[in-house]
This record gives sequence, structure tokens and C-alpha cells, in this order.
Amino acid sequence: MLHIESLTKVYRRGVRANDGIDLDVRAGQVVGLLGHNGAGKTTLLGQVVGLIRPTAGRITLLGRDPVGDPAYARRVCSFQPQAQAPLTGVTPRQAIAMVGRIRGGSRVDIDRRTADLLAALDIEKWADSPAERLSGGVRRLIAFGMAAVAPGRLVMLDEPTNDVDPVRRRLLWTRIRALAADGHAVVLVTHNISEAERTIDHVVVLDDGRVVAAGSPTTLAAGSEMKLEITAPGEDSLPRWARAARRQGDRLTVTLAKADAGLAVDWARSRSSTFSLQPTSLEDAYVGLTGGGSRAHLAA
Repeated sequence: MLHIESLTKVYRRGVRANDGIDLDVRAGQVVGLLGHNGAGKTTLLGQVVGLIRPTAGRITLLGRDPVGDPAYARRVCSFQPQAQAPLTGVTPRQAIAMVGRIRGGSRVDIDRRTADLLAALDIEKWADSPAERLSGGVRRLIAFGMAAVAPGRLVMLDEPTNDVDPVRRRLLWTRIRALAADGHAVVLVTHNISEAERTIDHVVVLDDGRVVAAGSPTTLAAGSEMKLEITAPGEDSLPRWARAARRQGDRLTVTLAKADAGLAVDWARSRSSTFSLQPTSLEDAYVGLTGGGSRAHLAA
């Protein structure tokens, strides 16, 4: 579906937003782009859809060059941008249906699809209200509906769950998974790593414009490490088996090798009755890959 090879984007004054990125996306697959703000995720999506011209590298979308033919890219792709969609003067129902008709859907099919999305995302009660008066989370769901009502072969979503409440975030993840089940390829940017872990098939971690890791959530999270979480006020000394540590108030999180799990339990019991020991998650792996898991965070 999508093949990216050595993609590089350098802005003015030498800012290198993307630096030699390689990526493949298949039909029926949900790919998650993870990375700090400024890691190059949004720039990457913009180049695929033809909004930004690469400095170097190659993009192939269904065998064609979207850089040389941006109109083709916009026909083949559906895109939910990071910024809120302009919804002044329309209702959610009108906004979603309008995009569906622009993308070539028949009135009957688009009306049905619009109604299905409004129900699936639990925003029916606002369907005919002025969209500009609705909350940011509801407007985010409307923007997803606009991207999903007549989806292209490739659907790209830039932080689709921003400002969305926890219940409707679950509904949104279900709809994203349904797009893949229908044969669409989905590429999404998200900071909700723990939720995305249950939905995405393939993870790409970006840091300073480069791919620092890629694989399934299970593969990236798996390994020889465990995570100890303990309520230990004032505990600043760590044993030698501690690989990394972070403190948030009285809560201390320590990363360790699985082989040292017994030592960790003994150490925790001697200091607190409130602790847990569990395998590391995708979020833990992400923090470590992007430089957030060092002992220096103990004092943070």
C-alpha cells in the first residue's frame, strides 16, 4: 500500500524534520507513529498526502508517486489533520456528509454511513447542533467521521483521540480497528500509548526525525526487563540491580532485569507494603528508546 524509502525533509535554517525514514504499510494494518512533540510525525504524514514536498527520498503509494501527483494522493488518502477542522456554520451531520459527497459517495450511502458513525462514536445527540459550539473532544470525533465516512485506501490520522473523553476514546479505537478490518491501511499519530497498544499492529518510534525502533507492540515491549512500582517516600538510594528509575511524588518506578525479580521483591518488602512488579509495557519501552528512562529522572 505505502512504501517510504530514505525520506528526508529539511526546513529552512537546516532543521531536519525527517532524516532517512524507511516505512512500509500494508492493507488491513494499523501502524502507529510514536514520538515526542517535534519528532517529525506530522511532517511525515504531510509528505505522504502531498501537502509537504520531501527534500530527498521516495514515497510510493499503490505503485505511484504522490509527490509528483498530489491530486492522486488526496484521492487515495483520507486525512485527519492535527488541527481542528473548520466547522463554522455546519452541524456534525452536515460536515461528515459533505466530505463523503465530495469524495464521490452517493447520497444514500453517505447518509447511511454518516448515521452509523454518529451512533458508533456516541455523538448522535449533537448531530444537528451548530458544530462550532461543541467541545473540543466532540469536534475531534466529528473530524474523524469526516475522514472515515468515505475512507481512502490509506487513512491517516494525526492524534485522533486528543481531547476525547475516555469512553468515546474506546469507541474511536474500535472504529479505527474496523477500518483495517475492511481492508484499509491506517497510519496514526498518537500520544495515548497505553490505549494504542491494544489497537495497532506495528509501531514506529521516531526521535529527532529518525526511526529508532519498529516492530509489533509485543515485540517492542517484550524482553528481559520488569518494572517495579513502589510507594516509597524519601527513598533516594537504589540497589545495583536497578537499571533505571523515575519518581513522581511518593511513587518510585524502577526498571530491572527479570533475573533480579526476587531481589527486587525482597528490597521492596523491606521498604513498603505497597508495591507491584510486572513486565514492562510499550510505554515503558518508548520512554527508554526516546531517552526518558535514565537514573537522572529519579529527582524529577
